[in-house]
Amino acid sequence: MNFLPEKIEKYVESHSQPEPELLKELNRETWQKVLAPRMLSGHLQGRILSMLSHLIAPKNVLEIGTYTGYSALCLAEGLQADGAIHTIDNNEELYEIQRKYFDKSDYGNQIFQHTGDAAEIIPELKMTFDLVFIDADKKNYPRYFELIMPALRRGSVILSDNVLWSGKVIEKIQEDDLDTKALLEYNKLLNTDPRLETVILPVRDGLTISRVR
Repeated sequence: MNFLPEKIEKYVESHSQPEPELLKELNRETWQKVLAPRMLSGHLQGRILSMLSHLIAPKNVLEIGTYTGYSALCLAEGLQADGAIHTIDNNEELYEIQRKYFDKSDYGNQIFQHTGDAAEIIPELKMTFDLVFIDADKKNYPRYFELIMPALRRGSVILSDNVLWSGKVIEKIQEDDLDTKALLEYNKLLNTDPRLETVILPVRDGLTISRVR
């Protein structure tokens, strides 16, 4: 769900940095060959991720939820020359398409793929992250939050996708809707944790920026 009217969103895209050719190619292949292509970050959100990464200039980035690699490539644009992205996804079938586009980019040797349960992989990384992007299974967002906080320093930034969840966060919740319940808990965590400063951007399905104080 997009929270901007379609005409406004098109105007915004046409007056923002163009989508790089490699990402256009990945965008097309994702829509042609992969299930649930709407999970792709896409042009506008991708340029936002790129801009934020450039502003932060991270050395170490953690991404939870790789999908086909679009967002990782956007985040890589702002990496320090000796920086690295560690991106985690539990769908091994997407590994090859991710690697294909990582290697076609200028950042192939800086992007490290991890396949499996993020809750098990995160503690094994044993490093500090300047930037974290969470865009995975919604029911585990609160759990991922608890796992990443010890790996952040003052000034580190957490980006969280889909936090408005097609507007479900303000609707009556079905008893079996675990994803929406988890997102409500997660959004409250980000907004009330004294270690963070948080703002939600109503971009596409909602993107939260949280900075460690």
